Amino acid sequence: MRPVILLLAFLAQPILPLWAATPVAKPAGTVIDFRIEVHKSLPNDLGSAMAYLEMQGADAAEVAGKVKAMLAEAMSLAKSQPGITVKSGNTHTWPVYGKSGESVDHWRMRSELLIESRDPAALASALGALQNLLAIGAVQFAPAPETRRKAENDAALEAIAAFRAQAARIAATLKKPYRIRQISIVNGSERAPSPRSAARTKALAASDAAPLPLEAGEAQLTVMASGKIELLD
Repeated sequence: MRPVILLLAFLAQPILPLWAATPVAKPAGTVIDFRIEVHKSLPNDLGSAMAYLEMQGADAAEVAGKVKAMLAEAMSLAKSQPGITVKSGNTHTWPVYGKSGESVDHWRMRSELLIESRDPAALASALGALQNLLAIGAVQFAPAPETRRKAENDAALEAIAAFRAQAARIAATLKKPYRIRQISIVNGSERAPSPRSAARTKALAASDAAPLPLEAGEAQLTVMASGKIELLD
């Protein structure tokens, strides 16, 4: 009979409802969410340009040889300019078919040089010299990676400070103490249009070898701090 006695003793224990074991959450105070934007101007301190050569002829090897020789001369000229970094870009060779579309009439080749500089005047001078050999496809300016990274870090700190100041103003207006529940930082950029050189379809004559008129301008950076505060009773 002993097992029966133990079972009856267990059943005699008071049974608590399941909800009694779950702590009741304290109602949160009034929650207000808002965002703050910080705008900063930063210099377009890195200029980049693409210069290219395009040639065609009946013999693909002959065309490739001429393009290679002229690109080597152009790269040597670019490297001789102070403050300039240059490297090879894309190279494409493709056949051009005759009217029948069945046989190759001639071959066309295009090869590019990519040029960078932190000095707009140096870039303008280099491109002016290269115009004797190559066409200038595009020129653009943007903040250098390290410039943008520093601006983003500085703007993020400003955005957090501005968020905290706004939170204090909201709480003071409502005459309530508060705590910050959440802050998120979002980086975004609104780049102002950069001055560009006009696209060229053929290499310019030697008389046009003067420096290109370039102006780097500025870019606009936007950093947003969004979050929530809780007003306490």
